Parts: sequence; C-alpha cells; structure tokens
Amino acid sequence: MTSQTIANTPTPDQIHRAPKVLLHDHLDGGLRPATIVDLAREAGYSQLPEADPEKLGVWFREAADSGSLERYLETFSHTVGVMQTREALVRVAAECAEDLAEDGVVYAEVRYAPEQHLEGGLSLEEVVEAVNEGFREGERRALGSGHRIRVGALLTAMRHAARALEIAELANRYRDLGVVGFDIAGAEAGYPPTRHLDAFEYLKRENNHFTIHAGEAFGLPSIWQALQWCGADRLGHGVRIIDDIQVHEDGRVELGRLASYVRDKRIPLELCPSSNLQTGAASSYAEHPIGLLRRLHFRATVNTDNRLMSHTSMSREFEHLVEVFGYTLDDMQWFSVNAMKSAFIPFDERLAMINDVIKPGYAELKSEWLFRQTASTSGSVVSES
Repeated sequence: MTSQTIANTPTPDQIHRAPKVLLHDHLDGGLRPATIVDLAREAGYSQLPEADPEKLGVWFREAADSGSLERYLETFSHTVGVMQTREALVRVAAECAEDLAEDGVVYAEVRYAPEQHLEGGLSLEEVVEAVNEGFREGERRALGSGHRIRVGALLTAMRHAARALEIAELANRYRDLGVVGFDIAGAEAGYPPTRHLDAFEYLKRENNHFTIHAGEAFGLPSIWQALQWCGADRLGHGVRIIDDIQVHEDGRVELGRLASYVRDKRIPLELCPSSNLQTGAASSYAEHPIGLLRRLHFRATVNTDNRLMSHTSMSREFEHLVEVFGYTLDDMQWFSVNAMKSAFIPFDERLAMINDVIKPGYAELKSEWLFRQTASTSGSVVSES
C-alpha cells in the first residue's frame, strides 16, 4: 500500500469527522424515535404503530423499505402528526441541527412544508419562526459540544396541493431570516412541476433560489420540465438523468441532449443513495448512478433525504460509497465542495466555507497517516552495523 493510498482511504472515524455538506434533508424525515414517542404522548397522538422508541425506529425503516415512493411517503403521516405545535417544531429543529453537527455536517439546508403543520392552529408564519428558532438553538447547542454547523431552511410546497405561490411568497419574506430557498415535493407521477409555474415565475422575478424534486420516481420528462419550464437551480434527486446516458459495450459513454445540458450547465444533482434504494430508483449501492455520474464529472452531491426512514446519516452514506466505489478522502472532498458551491447562501460565504472549513478539514485528515506512521515506529530500536 502506497503512502498516497494510506493518506486517502478514509476510516469510519475519519468519515465521521470529515466536514460534510448536506443539501437534501427533510425535517419531518429525521426525527429521533424517542422524540416522536414523547411528542405523541404530549399531544395525545394515539396512532403510532409502536410505543417503544427502538421498535418504532425499526418500524419506520421497514415500512419505508418497500420499493415504492408512494408507500415511502406514507410513513410521514406519523412524524408530521406530532409536529403541530410551536414547542414540537422548536424541539425537532434543534435536535436536527444537533444530530447533523455531531455527524460532522458543517452546512445543511433542511426542508419542510409549512402547510403540513397547521392542524394545531399555527399560522404559516408561526411555523417558519418556530423552525428557525429551533435551528438557531440547535446551532448553539452544537457549538457548546464542540461542533460547528450552519443550517438554512428550504420551504417546501406540496405538489398535489395548490399553495405553491403562497409558500413561495412566504419563503421570500423570510429569505434574510433563516430561509434560503424554496422547493416542491411529494409524489411526482401525475403532479408535474409545471402545475406551479406561477410560484417559480414569482421566485425568478424576486431573484430567489429554488430546487425541485424531479427525476426520482418519474423520469426524464420530470427533469426536463423542472429545468426548461420552471428554471430550477438544482434538481432534488435527479438520479433518473442516467436514463439519458448510454454506456456501450466497449466502454464508450454517450450523453443525450438533456444529460449533456445538465452536465454542461453544472446543474447540481441532490443524490440520495440509500433513499433511492428504498424507493426503487436504484437496485443496489454498487449499481447506483452516482458512480458513473461522479466519473463523468456531473455536479453530483451526496445527501440523506430522510435519516429516520432510511436509517442513515451523511457518514453512513459515505461509508457505503467508500466501500462500493473505493472512494477516497479526495472524493469526499470533491462531493463536499460540489455541495457547498451549490448552496443557496451568498457566494462569498460559500467560498469562505470551502477555503476556511472544508479544504483545511480534509487536508488535516489526509495528513493523519504521517502521524500514525510516526507513532507506530517511535518505539523501534535502530541497531548500528
């Protein structure tokens, strides 16, 4: 094994400590099972399938592991069901920031749909303010534990509903108060992004940022509409762009018009490997398109989607990729820099995160082999001839 290999092959501990950037994570998909049980008891919510936190966590994973996006989305009725008060939203958001920071995430954009948290009498504005308060509290707690993280919120509108323009206007009002952009989510089939053109046109007029869930359960038409009709800055998932890439038997790779456009324009792909396996967008980690997309230098990023349902974290996602594709610390840095370049915060702040946090963090990790070698030889005795 060469020194270069030693320097770059990350151990699980190094993967955990590496500075990571997360662009696609759902607030209602990342609750701690114990928190769900607590909040259900406080709210009188009696529909949980399990009352024991450990068993409940297993239920979420098994229920989501069905190969169907629609079945996957059904699990959210329970998490959303216990997130209907200000106190619950503050707690969930604070714990989200803490959990991500403990996992080595230094910057995260976490999305949620304000319209799904109104059953307890909260207004849309109160929902946003509660979540923002929770994120700030979580950042402070993380710092107190020796971890630094910055969390921005993405406000999501549901594709099957008719409130996209209202949520887009809400995102614009809070754009300097913790909200960094807008998204639409939900089942893709039958609910094309073009149903919400008024929201996207509004955001473009306001020079605001938005991403669109596209190319996960539905194919290339969903991606094409998100980009060419709606003008999305990023693609939420976008994994089905692989359908426009042909790999020939002799190894030649041929990109179709849409795939070429996505690569040439450096459109970020918010890839979520574990989630894609559960929803049937990929059959295994080894066969996940991220390997080819990374090799072809698409603007690929690694994400968690729903940490509870997929029983995952950013560290676990990278552990799978390191094992299957032999990725190194250099590859991890490439994915992390890609994500930071694609974030919805100002350019100078993105650049500072890359140059002052991400690159130094990986440089330190890559140098550790030198000190391990020194430690292993420090006790040896050199005899004189």
